[in-house]
Amino acid sequence: MADSSEFTVSRRGVIVGGAASAMAASAPAEAQTKRSTMPADPPAMPVTLKVNGKAQTLSLDPRTTLLDTLREHLHLTGTKKGCDHGQCGACTVLVNGERINSCLSLALQHEGDSITTIEGLGTPEKLHPMQAAFVRHDGYQCGYCTPGQICSAVAVLDEIKRGVPSHVQADLTARPQASGMEMRERMSGNICRCGAYSNIADAMADVAGAKA
Repeated sequence: MADSSEFTVSRRGVIVGGAASAMAASAPAEAQTKRSTMPADPPAMPVTLKVNGKAQTLSLDPRTTLLDTLREHLHLTGTKKGCDHGQCGACTVLVNGERINSCLSLALQHEGDSITTIEGLGTPEKLHPMQAAFVRHDGYQCGYCTPGQICSAVAVLDEIKRGVPSHVQADLTARPQASGMEMRERMSGNICRCGAYSNIADAMADVAGAKA
């Protein structure tokens, strides 16, 4: 016959065991409560964009950036995700002719806008003049920043042509010139970690017909 002392349970043991059982029983209910109180994702919203000359109608989470729309939904992966904070310029695209950081812009903000990515500037058979100049002057190394650099460079020469002033002009009322200093200032928002800046400047000067 077993000794009754083997079945003796202390008061502390009863309390600890009861608490553990209560916690185990309540955990699933608490987890279910938390799941039910979590906010639901916002409903998808329609947006129509004109990308590289072609109308694209999508249904998107309203929080989707233009960059993620281009890369994940339209599979235009030429536009790169770099810092994702608008500081490196790798995601630069042209919207209605103006350059923007697509990582900082929501797709729904661009309903009806005309968007040009690196894929829309030229083709392998017929490069855009700026693309061809980057090749001639080796304006890239690893190539990751190159799409944003080229889109920005195209916009910079257009800004100068349209007379948009910059910080380096002595006279803001005078028409800007495509000088090396002018182009370098306007390209300062595009970072090249490989350091191909001199070659990029040469490529831009080639297209502009200026001296870098």
